[in-house]
Amino acid sequence: MASVRVAVRVRPLIKREKEVSAKVIIHMEGSTTSIDCNKKHLSKGTPGTGLKDRGRQSFSYDFSYDSTDVGSPNFVPQEKVFKDLGCDVLEAAFDGYNACVFAYGQTGSGKSHTMMGSPGDFGLIPRICEGLFCQISEKSQGDVASFRTEVSYLEIYNEHVQDLLTTKKSPENGSGLKVREHPKDGPYVEDLSKHLVQNYKDIEKLLHAGKAKRTTSSTGMNDVSSRSHAIFTINFTQARFDAELPCEMVSKIHLVDLAGSERADATCATGARLKEGANINKSLVTLGIVISALGGDRGGSHKGKRKKQLFIPYRDSVLTWLLKDSLGGNSKTIMIATLSPADVNYSETLSTLHYANRAKNIFNKPTVNEDSSVTVIRKLQEEIVRLKRLVEKNNQALLSPQDLSKTLKVEEKLHKNEVKVLELTREWTNKWGETQNILKEETVALRKQGIGVVMDSKLPHLIGIDDDLLSTGTILYHLKEGRTLVGRDEASSNPDIVVHGAGLLEEHCVFENRDGVVTLIPQTGALCSVNRLETTQPCQLTQGAVIQLGRGTIFRFNHPKEAAHLREQRKCCAVGYISNKEKTHLQRNASSTSSKLSL
Repeated sequence: MASVRVAVRVRPLIKREKEVSAKVIIHMEGSTTSIDCNKKHLSKGTPGTGLKDRGRQSFSYDFSYDSTDVGSPNFVPQEKVFKDLGCDVLEAAFDGYNACVFAYGQTGSGKSHTMMGSPGDFGLIPRICEGLFCQISEKSQGDVASFRTEVSYLEIYNEHVQDLLTTKKSPENGSGLKVREHPKDGPYVEDLSKHLVQNYKDIEKLLHAGKAKRTTSSTGMNDVSSRSHAIFTINFTQARFDAELPCEMVSKIHLVDLAGSERADATCATGARLKEGANINKSLVTLGIVISALGGDRGGSHKGKRKKQLFIPYRDSVLTWLLKDSLGGNSKTIMIATLSPADVNYSETLSTLHYANRAKNIFNKPTVNEDSSVTVIRKLQEEIVRLKRLVEKNNQALLSPQDLSKTLKVEEKLHKNEVKVLELTREWTNKWGETQNILKEETVALRKQGIGVVMDSKLPHLIGIDDDLLSTGTILYHLKEGRTLVGRDEASSNPDIVVHGAGLLEEHCVFENRDGVVTLIPQTGALCSVNRLETTQPCQLTQGAVIQLGRGTIFRFNHPKEAAHLREQRKCCAVGYISNKEKTHLQRNASSTSSKLSL
């Protein structure tokens, strides 16, 4: 069991608050946060767990961060927030646990600054991502462990889920992506793209791309108000051998920047902005109900009384449904409540403090997420140890024929388990090794697109089109700068690409890559064709060309730079900006591709 850790952070006064001569009403000392009560609230009091002292109400949290005055010795910078909270997230991830950090507060209270930060003053999300790859780099030395990292980025706008990292257009009906629930893995977003990343720069590009697509708008309380909840998810897999047994753990890290709660009169919202605010408040109210239900259930279970099983309305909001595992489930969760220090925001600030105070009572049940096949291997190994002890014990005793028969059966079971462990370990090692060989190639990138997986490369390459019905894999061959020899494995010259099939020579052909121009050079007597046209002379290849070697070995040629250039020409053609000559060239390439598809 682990309780949700709660931190509160107060930002400096902003220009709008200074213009109305707002007073600072938030005070912090250690882990205690206090708020000066308004006179109208002093007489009737405010319900809650806070302590009133000389017109102040105090709350105790795990962390209280005072960021009101940069010149103050008590000022808490972004680095301090990361060391206290972000390092715990990274530790949980490397230990195999799920983790979640979400920021809550009224609009303009500093949530996005805390989570994303600004140029030169990064927030939690970029710092956690950078820290992840720093630790991966350290732990990867000596090939002690292998790692795979995938990310996704979504927003919940008007209760609809949108993918912030896809190039596909959103559904015309505006319904967004569907949220489903897996019986074991919990809620997930159907068709959400996942992008494989090799380093922090890859993540940084995706963060910028997603941030640019996120829905923001100017309101009366914030010039750049987030009009959607954003969830950046890191799927982190690590594998290694631990005491000669495989160990594979998968951790999911949710980094959530919520839209701010707001009052319509304060934001001066009308029309679409008013509808957005209503949907934002709806999901935040549901989040509050979920937090209250989870926290209250724990709080009312003292004196040995049986707990009453409460209904938790996770599905009343898309936000709470997606955060189901992070609230009362399998996750180590941190909540950051951001505050305005100004007296003009007294009601919203006090509400946020109570909100955060209730979250302290939530208890999650984080467990290590181990790969299922690895779990089977580990359990079999435990059974082997038990059986070995039993056999040793029986061998030391004088056994009757009946007991001897039982011992032989135990030994037989022991042998079968040992064989099964070896077989499963070999399969796991081969699977992970093949994956890592692909990922180590920096020019190759994999990403999940809907229910499919897209494999991208920056270099000219060949994709094998295998006519073997039993083949289930896809082979990509890079065409290096210079000459790439293709031939059979018995060739004395050690071909770069080894091919099998009818009509192939030991040294069949050469692909020559000079400054990005790739030429197919058939060897003497070799059967080669490009787009169904047989060739015996050097032939320059174009994007999408279909190459047949011998009588059945087929490849598709891809040239990423040329493909990108053709896409730009197609865009220009659509608006009438290219010449007839360029149109003819574009049509010829399209024809080449279509002939390949019909093959």
